[in-house]
Amino acid sequence: MKAVYDQAHWQRHPSTELDGGQLVTPYESPQRAEYVKTSVTEAAIVDWLPPKDFGLAPITRVHDPDYIDFLASCWQQWQDTGKPGEAIPAVWPARRMQQVVPQDIDGKLGYYSFAAETSISGGTWEAAYASSQVALTAAEVVLGGESAFGLCRPPGHHAAYDYYGGYCFINNAAVCAQYFRDKGDAKVAILDIDFHHGNGTQDIFYQRDDVHFFSLHGDPALVFPHFTGYENERGAGAGEGANRNWVYGPGTPFSQWQHGLSEALRLIEQGGFDRLIISLGVDTFEHDPISFFKLTSEDYLKVGEVIAQASLPTLFLLEGGYAVDAIGVNVANVLKGFKQALKNE
Repeated sequence: MKAVYDQAHWQRHPSTELDGGQLVTPYESPQRAEYVKTSVTEAAIVDWLPPKDFGLAPITRVHDPDYIDFLASCWQQWQDTGKPGEAIPAVWPARRMQQVVPQDIDGKLGYYSFAAETSISGGTWEAAYASSQVALTAAEVVLGGESAFGLCRPPGHHAAYDYYGGYCFINNAAVCAQYFRDKGDAKVAILDIDFHHGNGTQDIFYQRDDVHFFSLHGDPALVFPHFTGYENERGAGAGEGANRNWVYGPGTPFSQWQHGLSEALRLIEQGGFDRLIISLGVDTFEHDPISFFKLTSEDYLKVGEVIAQASLPTLFLLEGGYAVDAIGVNVANVLKGFKQALKNE
């Protein structure tokens, strides 16, 4: 299996996250990617590739160009105001307010975001752009019929057509799904196994039938992102039926969670898809600090095995996972289980 990594992710290294009414050290840290790279390398299951540069065109196929311009210029605009801290939104357009793009940077932050936990610091745009190029480089490998892993940081699945949040700025899975479509695939499946609902991916493809979205996640009535991810969200218009959510509550073990995984894979196997994208979050881990599922490190071997049953060229893209000392082992186990299952076929 080929894998792609870029040390440019280190350029995003914010010092603040709003949590519990306090500014704390962010859960989404550069160390996450380094632990993953080390564990996957030690497992001897991938050959590492450097990223290529595909430019902005694949990104603006799924994101509003004005939003992308905002991300690229936000930090400079914030600094130009003389504000001393990192850029955190403080106001949002709520119900019955006008949905217009303000000229002031504080207003722009609110317009182009949906949550306050994700601060923007120097290097954020550069790291987000690099993350998307890691994903696209891995996607190019998968386009050739192999499976691959993109070690993406920052993650992407919470980024929607024109807003960021949940540590995500560019939706790597969505960019790659559109890339596959533009290269000739008729149908692409995205399976999101992160603990948190991939609201951004759902938003981008909700009214389309060429990219189907399947997500297993914590009950949004209890956890982030709260306002999306319910099981009655099944797509709209041409996308009716192309969106599926499986919702689980506190304390969910693998023995329960795997039923949704198996059902999603059954639908994918039957769906006539050309390629499969896995939004690989391992914050379903029993000791993750911001989740409430109870998967163990050993369970992730089985996760990889089950995903392999789809028998599709598969692109794995890193999303969440915040038990930093275990994230590498858990990601490596998914890839190990997947690779071993393919060998046994």
